[in-house]
Amino acid sequence: MRITTIGMIGILTTLTLAVPVPGQAQGAFLGDLPWPDADRRLREAPLVVVPFGAGAKEHGPHLPLNSDAVVMEYLCRQAVDSTGAIVAPAILHGWFPPFRGWPGTEVSDPEVFRRYVYEVARSLVSQGAKRIVFLNTGIRTATGLPLAIAARELRVETGTPTLVISWDDLETDETEALTEQRAGGHADEIETSIHLYLQPDLVHMERATPAFGTGRQAYPGYAPGVFSRNEKDPAFSTTGHFGDPTLATKEKGKEALRIMTAEWLKALRGFANSPLRSP
Repeated sequence: MRITTIGMIGILTTLTLAVPVPGQAQGAFLGDLPWPDADRRLREAPLVVVPFGAGAKEHGPHLPLNSDAVVMEYLCRQAVDSTGAIVAPAILHGWFPPFRGWPGTEVSDPEVFRRYVYEVARSLVSQGAKRIVFLNTGIRTATGLPLAIAARELRVETGTPTLVISWDDLETDETEALTEQRAGGHADEIETSIHLYLQPDLVHMERATPAFGTGRQAYPGYAPGVFSRNEKDPAFSTTGHFGDPTLATKEKGKEALRIMTAEWLKALRGFANSPLRSP
């Protein structure tokens, strides 16, 4: 996999943020390797990343459908340049029930999606992968759910250590400190800022408006959300986003990416030392 969508701005940012660990072999994109090199490096690498990011999922009227995939590509490049990880080809189609009524592509059966991801990861394990990291540029309680099941099954069935990293795992109090919006969560101030930095030519700020819907619940529990196009649904939305993208800036996007990258690399470096099952 190569970065083809974020352009030179993202590449220059990568050069700034990617700091290899001294003495550590550089990572690689699996698809770039001839098979003899792939055979060796899959067995030698401390971990293999299975990246997932929606290639076409709605992000309000102002952001392109490729938004999740572009961030996924960016983080994968960071992994290759800064760690010894091998990055498998990306999975671009997945399970997106909150956005089912909007243009885009979806594998609407979560079991089909889970099984597909599981089989991809299991094939890598059969070829020598020591540890598997599932990168999810969706959130834990949406696309992260079938990915977490796949990771658990792979761990039990093969003994291979697995880790799922979702978008919200990479946000910190520093991210929150960047925001001025009163609430957000999808195609909002931060996500729009990131794309003003990575792919500004595809962001339509003239279409950006605040959208807060019914707000966040004030009681415990997980209530699955949706962006409904049905006017009779309490979750009816005319835009498909939540937050205030009018507050987005390129500078906030650069800093949000710096925070996400630091958390991502911390996770990879920590997990690379996780115990393996004895032969």
